[in-house]
Amino acid sequence: MVSEGAGYTQILLGLLMPDGSPLTLLRAPDSNSNFLYHADLRDFVMDTPDASVTAVHNARSRNSLSIHLLRALGLDEVLIRKNEAGGTRPLALTDLLHLSLVTENRMVGDVPPVLRTGTATTRTAELSVMRFLLTGEGDPAVDTGLNAGQRRVHKGQIQLLDQLVLDLSSKLRTQENERQLRDRLIRIRTALDEQSAPLRRVNESHREAVDSRMEAARELATLDERLTEVSDLPGRFKLLEAQYRSDLDRLAMVNEAGSILGYFKVGTCPFCGAEREHQQPSHRAEETTQLHTAVAAEAAKTTALLPTIADLEGEHTALISRRVEAQSDIGVWDQIIAELEGGIAALRSDVEELIEERSVVERELDLQARITELDDKRSRLVGEGAVATTRPTQHIPTATVGDFDSILQQTLNAWQVPAADHAEYDRYYAEIRAGGRKRIECGQGMRAVLHSAFTTALARFCMDRDLHHLGFVVLDSPVVTYRDPEPDDIDDIDDVELTSTVVDRFYKDMLPFPGQAIIVENGDPPTKVLSEAVTYHFTGTASGRAGFFPSSMH
Repeated sequence: MVSEGAGYTQILLGLLMPDGSPLTLLRAPDSNSNFLYHADLRDFVMDTPDASVTAVHNARSRNSLSIHLLRALGLDEVLIRKNEAGGTRPLALTDLLHLSLVTENRMVGDVPPVLRTGTATTRTAELSVMRFLLTGEGDPAVDTGLNAGQRRVHKGQIQLLDQLVLDLSSKLRTQENERQLRDRLIRIRTALDEQSAPLRRVNESHREAVDSRMEAARELATLDERLTEVSDLPGRFKLLEAQYRSDLDRLAMVNEAGSILGYFKVGTCPFCGAEREHQQPSHRAEETTQLHTAVAAEAAKTTALLPTIADLEGEHTALISRRVEAQSDIGVWDQIIAELEGGIAALRSDVEELIEERSVVERELDLQARITELDDKRSRLVGEGAVATTRPTQHIPTATVGDFDSILQQTLNAWQVPAADHAEYDRYYAEIRAGGRKRIECGQGMRAVLHSAFTTALARFCMDRDLHHLGFVVLDSPVVTYRDPEPDDIDDIDDVELTSTVVDRFYKDMLPFPGQAIIVENGDPPTKVLSEAVTYHFTGTASGRAGFFPSSMH
């Protein structure tokens, strides 16, 4: 008994039951008997109680306060597992109390919030209670109807499933739950869509540039082929020109010789060979005219071939000029193609990174889905009467743990706790993780905040889903050590930056708490909280209210 309680004869505790009715518990400071009154009593009580129960919980007795309250909560028939062999016992009020009422020592202590004592003998039961709160399902009693052979088969099946789950869990590469992974997958797919569009455009531009470059290369090849021909033809045409010149000279000589022969009028005709008696008087003049005509026509044909050489030289000059332009075009296209290929490489690198990240996330989701499937199979085996052997926390479905992790993360985000991302309940080690670290690896300030966030998130999770919970939280000194660092105690600070913003956000977030929240702290809450919440200032002196106990009533 505490010294401040001297002089008091009655301690009253008022409760609001699930059906909305009031219940007042009365107890003398030095007694184990509790008297129940189905009324809201706040003064000295002299009336006859409606019932009397003992404060000591006894599973064999139905007359303890714990059993009475559990019956009112509909939890008196709930069983929890007490050992790895599958033995069960009834749920007790003390199994739930540490998950709602957190003392100052527990707030910053090394024992994980899920566990009440942290000892190996109670660990199975404590994990079973956590599973019950998250799923609403108690543990089944061992079915003794199975024979020894059936139990061995069931046990072997469960052990195999446990080993498979452990093997799959060892392959997980992230602390994210299913919801977080699916959110990240959506972001990756969106980023891929955004990156794919410019990559397609650059690829199309690259294809067009390559086609244009190939067209320029084909034109250059054609020009080179024609230049080879044109370069070779002038030499040949020079020889032809000499021949043509010789032919023209001979034609001129023939023409001149014909003119001379036409003046001779005796003998055989030099043009057609006719004898004189067969020649007309104008025969020689006509033959001379025809010779001139034939020579002129042949000379005209020969002369017409001579300009071809000049044409070839002009074409050769034009071809060289166009060839220079074609080479320049190819150089321009090569530069464009090189720039586009650089852009493609950068975009493709980003896309490949996103594709690799997408593969990792999809692999993680697949592993979690397989783990969930195996957990469901294990749960069905246990429900069919199998004896539970190992891995008690594995009965919690992965999706359920993911939903709780979301509430825990939302709570820490609402309090603006730094370095507390990816918060989760580690069901394998019964520990809370945040920022990639276990709670026990953090300083006292962070441990207190994580413990408070866990207790608050668990209450909200259960109340939002109409699952069983005591309906209140009592947090003793949740943020008293969470303060701005002083220069002279740098060595004692947590290895994260702590700010007073967390304290203000903590109180504001607790105002709309769905149940009853009792916060015991050394510091004053923000003004807004003082005006909206019921607050009591403990002076520690004779003036005002000294502490939990009102002023002495001797």
